Amino acid sequence: MRRTEPLRALVRETHLEPGALILPLFLCPGEGVRREIGSMPGVFNLSVDEAVKEAEAAAALGIGGLLLFGLPESKDEQATGAWDEEGIVQLGLRALQQSSAAKKLVLMADVCLCEYTSHGHCGMVKKDGDEYEIENDSTLGLLARTAASLARAGADVVAPSDMMDGRVAAIRDALDEAGLDQVPILSYASKFASAFYGPFREAADSAPQFGDRRSYQMDGANVREAMREIDLDLGEGADMILMKPAMPYLDVIRAARERYDVPIGAYQVSGEYSMLQAAFARGWLEPKRAMMESLVSIRRAGAGFIVTYFAEEAAKVLG
Repeated sequence: MRRTEPLRALVRETHLEPGALILPLFLCPGEGVRREIGSMPGVFNLSVDEAVKEAEAAAALGIGGLLLFGLPESKDEQATGAWDEEGIVQLGLRALQQSSAAKKLVLMADVCLCEYTSHGHCGMVKKDGDEYEIENDSTLGLLARTAASLARAGADVVAPSDMMDGRVAAIRDALDEAGLDQVPILSYASKFASAFYGPFREAADSAPQFGDRRSYQMDGANVREAMREIDLDLGEGADMILMKPAMPYLDVIRAARERYDVPIGAYQVSGEYSMLQAAFARGWLEPKRAMMESLVSIRRAGAGFIVTYFAEEAAKVLG
């Protein structure tokens, strides 16, 4: 049954289609801006007008949706740009909703503060000299305000990635109070503190100015804890869950798929993308085969949809 490609296709157990792929976009101020990210070949910071063009190209390829991140003009300790009604992602969402791509794509908006805080952490910080503490509870209101602002601007799905405890409940309450109860929450319920986020921090200009994020992102050694985190987020009102990173945590994706009857996605993060691109540039791996094998492995583990910087290239292969 492996002798020819038609036979292999006939008995293939795991299938991948463009509609299961989500393309991340990094929105930045300006017009006509298409600035390549040094550590992520083929990925760009895009002004809103360029993002609309990218969205239309993605829609034409049959890609399922976009996940939007923002680079604000300025940052402060209160992450004002995250919940500003005229913030960069809010402006992008309104423009995208007016484009021809809007009817074909699910517009997901990341909900986090790290891109907007002057210190680069995902929550409010209490600092005493060299010592600091992430203030979980005081962060929740800002996350909820951000989610409601993004939903008003046109996000089809809000996706909290901050890993603060209780944020899903706070966001659900804020959406309900704003009359946005039909907007689903895609929770990064199982997000691990990982070395594979490095290139993203260049892309989103979100590296912490001190310390790291291990006090609120998950320890990569813990699978049972990941299940508890997912339990909590679903109990608070999450509609979907996202696992991050993907390939180093395929076992966690599989464990979640076997346990939960909800839509599950996985994020093939920047480091996963960049290490493959580095191998491609050196001729160490065959690009198309390695790219598709990596994506199929994530799908096989149990992810119903995949956030990936390969979305457009993979969609062309699947086309």
